[in-house]
Amino acid sequence: MTTACTPASLPVDVGPGPTASASQAPVEVTGTSGAPPQLGYETPYEVVRPSSQTVWPGTGDLVERDDPVLLNLYAEDGRDGTELQNTFRTAPAAYTMTESSLGNDLFDLLEGQRVGARLALVQEEDGVPVLLVVDVLPARASGTPADPPGESLPQVRLDDLGAPTVQVPDADPPTELVVHPLVRGTGSQVRRGQIVTVEFTAVRWSDGSVVDTTWTEGTPPQSAEIGIGKLVAGWDEGLVEQTVGSQVLLVVPPSSGYANTRSGLAGETLVYVVDILDTHSAVAEDQSNQEQTEGETQEEEG
Repeated sequence: MTTACTPASLPVDVGPGPTASASQAPVEVTGTSGAPPQLGYETPYEVVRPSSQTVWPGTGDLVERDDPVLLNLYAEDGRDGTELQNTFRTAPAAYTMTESSLGNDLFDLLEGQRVGARLALVQEEDGVPVLLVVDVLPARASGTPADPPGESLPQVRLDDLGAPTVQVPDADPPTELVVHPLVRGTGSQVRRGQIVTVEFTAVRWSDGSVVDTTWTEGTPPQSAEIGIGKLVAGWDEGLVEQTVGSQVLLVVPPSSGYANTRSGLAGETLVYVVDILDTHSAVAEDQSNQEQTEGETQEEEG
């Protein structure tokens, strides 16, 4: 994903020429990929006309109609700078690249863009000037293919959209956790305590049946904090330090899965194919406010 810190100003279009009745005040968009942007503008902001801009272009796959799209969204109320939306605090939002899923304005903004782009949109909604910044995230693993797993491990095939089919070998399962990258992504590393967003499929080693998958129509990618005991140990151990964009094969024995639980999978060795789409640190609202207050107090004491 391209990283950029260069300020950008909204809008590009200020009208057809000298006859335009009013120009729209600029909005400065700064920040780096993977983090919420910072917006600079004078309040209250007046939307003269809806306008959009590519803050920086993407270098990944082209976003095409009917494809799944994963977005980080940040929006402010231009009247006073109040935060309206911030998926960087929670998890990216999943859509389908259609007008009905995204709405006309967001669909038009994304049309012709590539994964990795940061885009900006200024519009008025119900009398509120909305300043929106959109990061286009990968909807499937992308990177350098790694060595395929050996014959003693499950084999993975992908369809055109990236959905995996897993073939389990006719052999005894391993007794220790197996972590085998299938694709090595070039994004940031997954760290303990971060929110990780993934597509995944899980199958039983015993009979190859699918236990769970996000690769079904209407099922969005899943997000959870990693490495702090909220997930099975096989995920916490196997996905931390992997990189965004990677696809990872996990073979999770009961001891790293559901052993000693009431789950029907307690005695099963499970095979997971996990596409790592995003990872970021969650900043709670009260923590952000506390840090701001502490900063102001230090300035006063200084």
